[in-house]
Amino acid sequence: MARSDYLFTSESVSEGHPDKVSDRISDEVVDIYLGALPEARVACETLCTTNRVVIAGEVRGPESITTEQIVEAARAAIKDIGYEQEGFHWEKADVAVYLHAQSAHIAQGVDASGNKDEGAGDQGIMFGYACRETPSLMPAPLYYSHKILERLAQVRHSGEQPTLAPDAKSQVTVRYAGGKPVGVTSIVLSTQHTDENQTSRDIRDIVEPYIRETLPEGWISDETVWHVNPTGSFVIGGPDGDCGLTGRKIIVDTYGGAAPHGGGAFSGKDPTKVDRSAAYAARYLAKNVVAADLADRATIQLSYAIGVADPLSIYVDLHGTGNVDEAKLEKVLGEVMSLSPRGIRTKLNLNRPIYARTSAYGHFGRDPDGDGGFTWEKTDLVDALKSALS
Repeated sequence: MARSDYLFTSESVSEGHPDKVSDRISDEVVDIYLGALPEARVACETLCTTNRVVIAGEVRGPESITTEQIVEAARAAIKDIGYEQEGFHWEKADVAVYLHAQSAHIAQGVDASGNKDEGAGDQGIMFGYACRETPSLMPAPLYYSHKILERLAQVRHSGEQPTLAPDAKSQVTVRYAGGKPVGVTSIVLSTQHTDENQTSRDIRDIVEPYIRETLPEGWISDETVWHVNPTGSFVIGGPDGDCGLTGRKIIVDTYGGAAPHGGGAFSGKDPTKVDRSAAYAARYLAKNVVAADLADRATIQLSYAIGVADPLSIYVDLHGTGNVDEAKLEKVLGEVMSLSPRGIRTKLNLNRPIYARTSAYGHFGRDPDGDGGFTWEKTDLVDALKSALS
């Protein structure tokens, strides 16, 4: 029997966290290539440290894309995040690019040819999850951890709070009663700041009003424990304080630990890589299952083999909250949506430069954009699911 009364914690990191700077730059590279050629292939990794950025990986796309173009995109991303510090500056950092052609052996397994459909870009397992805890059908601890940092980024960028700097982390512990989130028992917030004379108390005075307005009314009580900049001064931060790498925040990117993770990172990969596209598809299916009132919680697993188009398996767990047979639902999901790499990209319209925006504050639980970003957050499969199960 599932527990109904417990505490659960999730964390988030800001766009200025070193790993997120790396994710952003890698996804900018993906967008450059897909913007020039929708069928481009990209597997890009970025390392960021003190005034140095290293971009490496494999690509296949137009030769018109130059190293200079990639360098300028990296600098623009760093500037947009807000880094103009002595140890990490958008204009002064040394940016090195080591991108080379995609392996022909990988290409021969992935590309469509003759009667062979396009295969998955790698083997692997991907999970999607949805629940009724928040309006976006995401777990509450992660959802509010993201929202806190998004709000602080807004007031930093606007100039309302000029001493806040780009690097930040949040952590929220939520109390569940009767299986539902009802309050927050602890809040952890560490944010980089520019004034060396500011104390932890000073920073709490700045951030607490924004945190309170972000969380649901009544969730913070006199018993809620606060840890704001608990180590004291946090002036040296970002890639100058800690090396950043693409793909190190996969739990932040997904469900905050409330659901399984297949292990593959998203950023820096074009959508032929099922690590990314099939994880988006699994979230899309799970969200639509919950939105269709088929369950209050849904976990969906997909599995693939490199060079093989169709998934090897589809697994559904409704956690005892469903009103439909899970085995039947597994069969229906494969019927209402093609889950081959090509089918996923076509249904969700993924072959476009929409990925830099995903690199911070989670790939899931976001509102679909007017220009086609976050299509996997739509609930337009509800009617098809209900019809297929009726």
